[in-house]
Amino acid sequence: MASFNKVILAGNLTRDPQLSTLPSGTPVVELGIACNRRWKGKDGSSNEEVTYVDVRSYGRQAEVLNQYFNKGKPILIEGRLKFDQWEGKDGGKRSKLYVVMESFSFVGSAGGGGGGGNAGRDEPGHSDEMPPVSAGADGGMDDIPF
Repeated sequence: MASFNKVILAGNLTRDPQLSTLPSGTPVVELGIACNRRWKGKDGSSNEEVTYVDVRSYGRQAEVLNQYFNKGKPILIEGRLKFDQWEGKDGGKRSKLYVVMESFSFVGSAGGGGGGGNAGRDEPGHSDEMPPVSAGADGGMDDIPF
């Protein structure tokens, strides 16, 4: 049976990106986003739920995210789910489900829109060269016709 692992999320960063480097020298950034869902109940009441999602990105894309994003900034991401398991210091089993970002887009108002990251080709295990990611100071908003 074929399988498919694709995630598309839009939300706001819950914290500033945390940039680090893997032993191989590859940059990795970890960030969190909050995705809100709003709906009206049968009785007409407004309801809202928030889902918090941890995200990782690798390579040049990680550096761009670290440079241009901070807590509260909106973002649109595409990626895939990854499940990690390990043994904690106390000997207990630990696990975590998170999103490995493959691309992203700036969203929002002035200084926000346009641009984006490329597929996570610099993720460990990938040997393809990732083209440079361009994200100008104006965010590329001048090219949008509305």
